[in-house]
Amino acid sequence: MLLLTSLAIPLLIGAALGFTGGVFGIGGGIIAIPVMTGLFGMDQKLAQGTALVMMVPNLAIALWRYSQRQPLPKLRTALLVVCAATATTLTARYASNLPSAELRRYFGLFLLWLAVHSLWSLRRGGSSWSPAWPERLIPLVGLLGGSCQGLISIGGGMIVPPILVTFFRQTQAMAQGYALALVTPSSAIALATFSGAGLVDWKTGIALAVGGALSVSAGVRIALRLPERRLRAAFSAMLLATALWMIGHG
Repeated sequence: MLLLTSLAIPLLIGAALGFTGGVFGIGGGIIAIPVMTGLFGMDQKLAQGTALVMMVPNLAIALWRYSQRQPLPKLRTALLVVCAATATTLTARYASNLPSAELRRYFGLFLLWLAVHSLWSLRRGGSSWSPAWPERLIPLVGLLGGSCQGLISIGGGMIVPPILVTFFRQTQAMAQGYALALVTPSSAIALATFSGAGLVDWKTGIALAVGGALSVSAGVRIALRLPERRLRAAFSAMLLATALWMIGHG
């Protein structure tokens, strides 16, 4: 009975995180990490590594589902992934020996700015007041997203959409597709690095991954059916809540 309970809880949590990740095009790590530190009593770094076990398959499934409805430019996406993977490889090694609390607070402040900026531009009916950046620069966004992914195991999928929507005039769904393409390989690299350092609870992580795999497709279906403005507003609200949590509990 105890074994069943110990498996059921991560499965249910994983299912909830998988659905949320499907809707917003993120892996669910931003929610999984505080759950594991608070509910399971994990160390911060162990929680980050364990969250990646769930995130990698969730992200792969979500990317596949998004790409069926929102095909991404192949060359530009490949360059984005290369930039992100390079940044993640370098920063994940550095992060394994880095106290993350202060870094998380600074990252939270950056997310707060992105959330407020996104909501304000949405209220004004768009971002027409600022010039659009050329799309050929989109791959460089991977350097920022990949660095965040490597440093604190979260953030790439949250930073990329508001930047692409606000400064590159991409639709929210297209921006989330780019974010998934960026974060999926970066998360796999980060997982390999954390695993090599012994910072992964595989039993809990696999249970979370199974639960997430069962629900992530449903979340993607919801996201692709939502009107652009409503999806963007929901993403911005999620970003704002995440920023406030990181600032308060970094």
